Amino acid sequence: MPQPFQLPEFYMPYPARLNPNLEQARAHSKAWARSMDMIDVPQHGTVVWDESDLDSHDYALLCSYTHPDATAADLDLVTDWYVWVFYFDDHFLELYKRNPDMAGAKAYLDRLPLFMPVDGPITEEPTNPVEKGLADLWARTTPVHTADWRRRFADNTKHLLDESLWELANISEGRLSNPIEYVEMRRKVGGAPWSANLVEHVTGMEVPAAIALSRPLGVLRDTFSDAVHLRNDLFSYEREVQDEGELSNGVLVLERFLDVDTQSAAEAVNDLLTSRLHQFEHTALVEVPPLLDEHGVDPLGRLAVLAYVKGLQDWQSGGHEWHMRSSRYMNKGAATSGHPLLGGPTGLGTSELRSILRTLPQRARSFTHRPFAEVPPRGRPNTRLPYRVELSPHWRSALEHNVEWVGRMGVYDDSPAVWTARKVRDYDFALCSAGLDPDATAEALNLSADWLAFGTYGDDYYPYVFGRTPGMAAPKALTERLKQLMPVEGPAPISPASPLELMLADLWARTTEPMDVDAKATMRTAVSRMLDAWLWELQNQQLNRVPDPVDYVEMRRDTFGSDLTKSLARFAHGDRVPPEVYRTRTLQNLENSAADYGWMVNDLYSHRKEVQYEGEVHNLVVVVQNFLDCDLDRAFEVVERLQEARVRQFQHVLDVEMPQMFEDLGLDDVARRALLDYGDELKDWMAGIVNWHENCVRYHDEDLVRHFGTAGSPVAGPAVGAAGPGPGALPALGGPSGLGTSAARVLAKAR
Repeated sequence: MPQPFQLPEFYMPYPARLNPNLEQARAHSKAWARSMDMIDVPQHGTVVWDESDLDSHDYALLCSYTHPDATAADLDLVTDWYVWVFYFDDHFLELYKRNPDMAGAKAYLDRLPLFMPVDGPITEEPTNPVEKGLADLWARTTPVHTADWRRRFADNTKHLLDESLWELANISEGRLSNPIEYVEMRRKVGGAPWSANLVEHVTGMEVPAAIALSRPLGVLRDTFSDAVHLRNDLFSYEREVQDEGELSNGVLVLERFLDVDTQSAAEAVNDLLTSRLHQFEHTALVEVPPLLDEHGVDPLGRLAVLAYVKGLQDWQSGGHEWHMRSSRYMNKGAATSGHPLLGGPTGLGTSELRSILRTLPQRARSFTHRPFAEVPPRGRPNTRLPYRVELSPHWRSALEHNVEWVGRMGVYDDSPAVWTARKVRDYDFALCSAGLDPDATAEALNLSADWLAFGTYGDDYYPYVFGRTPGMAAPKALTERLKQLMPVEGPAPISPASPLELMLADLWARTTEPMDVDAKATMRTAVSRMLDAWLWELQNQQLNRVPDPVDYVEMRRDTFGSDLTKSLARFAHGDRVPPEVYRTRTLQNLENSAADYGWMVNDLYSHRKEVQYEGEVHNLVVVVQNFLDCDLDRAFEVVERLQEARVRQFQHVLDVEMPQMFEDLGLDDVARRALLDYGDELKDWMAGIVNWHENCVRYHDEDLVRHFGTAGSPVAGPAVGAAGPGPGALPALGGPSGLGTSAARVLAKAR
């Protein structure tokens, strides 16, 4: 039977190296697997592996390639971990996936954390090879690590195990995930974050805890994970999709979503894999060095980070080599690629050079976007939302309050002049707030409109003021001042000295007055994430760099104020909902799918304004057009499909996942009612965003003429080039994309 597609040429700029302790690891891992009853021992009547299965999969070869510098002892240990995790995958498949058994699967998974205590000894007795192997490995691995590392490793291992239920649920329902959901969930179920922890173990140095959860280190982990998983999807499509009936495969997801043939979907997956590796390199070279300086990381800590980066690179190269050789995967024809520019040479480094040259056009596209290019007028976007909007009766009075408040904060007299009173009235943030929460009190509606004004003004102010000249020192200094204006306890250590600072100081005092310390700290973190996202946008703007699609989606939630939405909602729900519920996959999927729908509405409506009039690169239509190298119509079509898919996922969570979560967690009626109300609030929120975009004076062709003049010429002077918008430019993000877009809804409940 022929392969379902020809494997594409992979981007692999780092040569794979082989650990000299391979044969010892092979012998050790086979003996260990046999001692754990993983070979030839029936499980519920089914033999999961025989000796030939283990030999042909050759996990010792995988680990010898992915950890070429590991000591013999560490290679043995890491190989045992990989034998265990692949055995778990096949064990779970045979017992619970082939004949879906959700109840049995959940009971099976619920026991496994008992064998990963962050503190103290294991007290439970293993009852199957997976439990037995996990208990042995945990005891052998964790004593040399800090509690921080043990906690991260336990969390990643639990994610890897638990998210198997997500795969099983999709198989049971015959449900294929959308691309955004797939990438997020595949990180957890695919195990690469777990592998990254083992990279730290092998280097013998832990990433400093102070920066372990920072954006740059998170991006390194996520890009590493995504590339590992997407590569695996390409090699395992035949086995997973055609043999096992698996739905969790990126090639299948894009094949159905983009409505293309399997070969085209495979090429698209490979392009995304390449984009993620380019993002990895960009982050390591551009974002990590200043992070180390800002946190004053000592030489040993810097060495640990460099070893970690190198270890992740080794894993990419080694993992690819193993996939090329393991009988577990489809790998015929994978090593036959060449490059016409290089012809026949096969000496040291030529394969890596071929790989770099082949992907140069994709890399170059990200830096060659033409700012202020003319965009033809289009009809209104198809928002495809099944929920109707209702408006607060306090809308008009909130509008008057907001126009007056923005002026009182000094915005109209600020220099440089970014906004005028006429523009603020046209933007009508109160209309947005009135739709987001139709039941809000007058006070809460005023507060919500003011948050929208602050978020939108700040998002415009940064590129307007700092985008004209290179360098990040000044915007970073302002960002630090803004953070200091959000004290968790006591007064702020500084006084506001500009309209933007005055706005935040005023909003912080009005919003946090009824909050306890923990709620204030959560909210401060949420606002800080948005402020940091402004810096991320500014840096891309200065480089004229179109973001990687996955990085864009995830950072767009931060510029959108999603964390603020979550923190205010949790505060509004009080103690009616246990805190751990908000950490579940179900609630995260509910919030993220709604948030993604909202900012996609903004990106569709604002595309012409941002691209033609503001020279912006942060728009999903631009990102998709750059990634797929397609025309504008196709890019709009893909974004509209993504938007529609996120609404379907939102509804699926409400209809299917939340009722199951209620039962699984044993939530009482009070908590259930609060979460169902939250779902209704998010429906209002999405409907309010659509209504605002449709009816404010901001995005339509006639609005652009009103604010910018004709022929794409700014009203108040010339454009300033790729680094920033022209004078008089509007904010890059619409009202609903600014900070606090759901503040009215949740604050109405809180105050």
